[in-house]
Amino acid sequence: MTILIDFQSDHNGDEIVEKSQGNVTELVLDGAFVAPHTNSFGHTFRDYDAESERRTSVEHFYRTNHIGQTVDFVRRTREEYGKLNRTEMSIWECCELLNEFIDESDPDLDEPQIEHLLQTAEAIRKDYPDEDWLHLTGLIHDLGKVLLHTSFGELPQWAVVGDTYPVGCAFDESIVHHKYFKENPDYNNPSYNSKYGMYTEGCGLDNVLMSWGHDDYMYLVAKENQTTLPSAGLFIIRYHSFYALHKSEAYKHLMNDEDKENMEWLKVFNKYDLYSKSKVRINVEEVKPYYLSLINKYFPVKLKW
Repeated sequence: MTILIDFQSDHNGDEIVEKSQGNVTELVLDGAFVAPHTNSFGHTFRDYDAESERRTSVEHFYRTNHIGQTVDFVRRTREEYGKLNRTEMSIWECCELLNEFIDESDPDLDEPQIEHLLQTAEAIRKDYPDEDWLHLTGLIHDLGKVLLHTSFGELPQWAVVGDTYPVGCAFDESIVHHKYFKENPDYNNPSYNSKYGMYTEGCGLDNVLMSWGHDDYMYLVAKENQTTLPSAGLFIIRYHSFYALHKSEAYKHLMNDEDKENMEWLKVFNKYDLYSKSKVRINVEEVKPYYLSLINKYFPVKLKW
């Protein structure tokens, strides 16, 4: 990998060997994945208050998201896109579609999405060489962002990307830019604004309605196309943006035993999903044969989307 971010040494015990080639420095990591201290803008990761060129647009995104993600909106949109009647294409074809998009909710990265997919997958592959299902999960976890494409109805970014959270119960204060939920129609609805809302303790996240976006859509695509990924892979795809849970431990009262088991893999995955975001260039043609073999192992040739 060619690292273009500005850090010179590793403070976690792994040796870093620098190789200079013109104006580019390659960092060869000897050991497990090392989380950089700053993102590609020089700020700490997921710092939504840092003064950066993207701060204003990210906050505007979350205001729109928090107002629009209601129980009614999620139910209608999930039913519509759950029909999977938009198109048929392969996993790799979907990866290539994402080259056109940059995630407006992400304060850490302004690169096309396929860059992030390969960054994540290759970082996992280095540390978990025997868990090929996890490599593939890293590659496909964000493919639901094709909802932004014109052929999928070109949903607005607030209905595709960003942190996810349950609807139908109280919005936890740990959710980024929580203040904007006060403008959400469900905020003052007594059926939806208590701790449990329309759910019960230990009901299981599978029975919880999450804010609509690429996570739940890709979960539906994988499940309905009979993927053979293990349940932990599907759990990661569906909840990798649920930061209120895996960062702040909110909503744990809704989890069942299977959720708790799968959560351990999500915590592993999250390190790579978040901290592999950097100015990294992956040689796509070099790694493509490996990922095509995994796609063939776990998915049909063509999927309904």
